[in-house]
Amino acid sequence: MAQVNKNGLIFIAIIKQLTSSRILNYLNMFSGIVEGMGTIVGIVKEQQNVHFTLSCDFVNELKIDQSLSHNGVCLTVVNKDESSYTVTAIMETLLKSNLGLLNIGDKVNLERSMLINGRLDGHIVQGHVDQTGICTQVEESNGSWYFTFQYIFDIEKARQGYTTVEKGSITVNGVSLTVVNSKNDSFQVAIIPYTYENTNFNTFRIGTSINLEFDIIGKYLSRLASYN
Repeated sequence: MAQVNKNGLIFIAIIKQLTSSRILNYLNMFSGIVEGMGTIVGIVKEQQNVHFTLSCDFVNELKIDQSLSHNGVCLTVVNKDESSYTVTAIMETLLKSNLGLLNIGDKVNLERSMLINGRLDGHIVQGHVDQTGICTQVEESNGSWYFTFQYIFDIEKARQGYTTVEKGSITVNGVSLTVVNSKNDSFQVAIIPYTYENTNFNTFRIGTSINLEFDIIGKYLSRLASYN
């Protein structure tokens, strides 16, 4: 049997830990595969918090205290009726994400947390947005689209895994995507027609603010490598 080096063993251990039933029982994780879009129907500010009320196709399947990803941000259902549900975003969430820019009628990418026995069709997504970025280019290419995004680059954060790599995974507004043309402060993604039509990517224009979550596995590996 081929010898597995130390880094390979560490990588395998991380994957087992992140995907174990014990972990998934206590943590809400996502795969970056958007189930549908919700529509903002109400926004209420209460001190530093904001309550968002949304409608979506699966409202009747939701329950109080359930976690959903909203543009990549994990939020908890605090109220619901037959046609809508409400979640609350605290100041920290509003500062680190684009949720504070939402208006009535805006579309939001939605995903319920992973099932323990389900497939991981995208990649491991925590629902913890790291920072926002800006759409700088939208290019149609033979029926698909290329989007370019720019974000504030911090060399110290990059050493901790807050960066992109060519053909690596990135979460943009809750959508699991593959990075192309990775640079220090920007990257591109290719969007197929289905994703374009069924997510809020079809609303992106130059200057649109988007939520970014960098790959958790890259963060773990960067941290472990710093101990050597």
